[in-house]
Amino acid sequence: MRLAVNIDHVATLRQARLGHDPEPVAAALIAEMAGAQGITVHLRGDRRHIQDRDVDALSRTISTRLNIEMAVTDEMATIAARVRPFQVTLVPERPQEITTEGGLDVVTHAAGVERFIAAMRRDGVRVSLFIDPDEAQVRKSKAVGADAIEINTGRYTEAGHADEASELARIQAAAAAGSAAGLEVLAGHGLNYVNVIPIVAIPEIVELNIGHSIVSRAVLVGMDRAVGDMVRLLGR
Repeated sequence: MRLAVNIDHVATLRQARLGHDPEPVAAALIAEMAGAQGITVHLRGDRRHIQDRDVDALSRTISTRLNIEMAVTDEMATIAARVRPFQVTLVPERPQEITTEGGLDVVTHAAGVERFIAAMRRDGVRVSLFIDPDEAQVRKSKAVGADAIEINTGRYTEAGHADEASELARIQAAAAAGSAAGLEVLAGHGLNYVNVIPIVAIPEIVELNIGHSIVSRAVLVGMDRAVGDMVRLLGR
């Protein structure tokens, strides 16, 4: 199973002083050397952490896959067409949220998502859709032309003991449906060094996007060890 490391919160720490340190590109390079097979960033409309210059620098520097999370807007489509990352992941976005609060509602917003995907296809950029573990959303993701889905594991990671099994079952069902439909299946949101273990056991999931728990651990033990520990949990 591949690990893509989300380095947003390296930029969050930098933006706390509006300075230059820590440098997200340096964190990305260390993550790659520690075994990460991809780097993920979320370029938000309000630029609260990752900045345009980070995206440009990462696209020129890293040797693995660059995945840019973004909202379905004309501004982001223009940026993706210019940068041409390996993949964009379309996510919902609200200005007042602390972090992404749920999956993209592809069923409701199918027309706009389909137009965005068509534009990315012309530019040779893969598109993944960050969706809740719902089979209707999986089917619509296939219908609008997505290459992949990233299943939102947020409710699973936040569930109490009584609900954890049912939330895990929803993820398993969505992963199976996605794979059967010919979509590459990824997952992420809220995963840490403990709750990731049952997710790793789902055979249809080929990649996890993990950020906050890795960056938090890196503050204490270093990025290379934090990434390496997660890589080992993923069985690589």
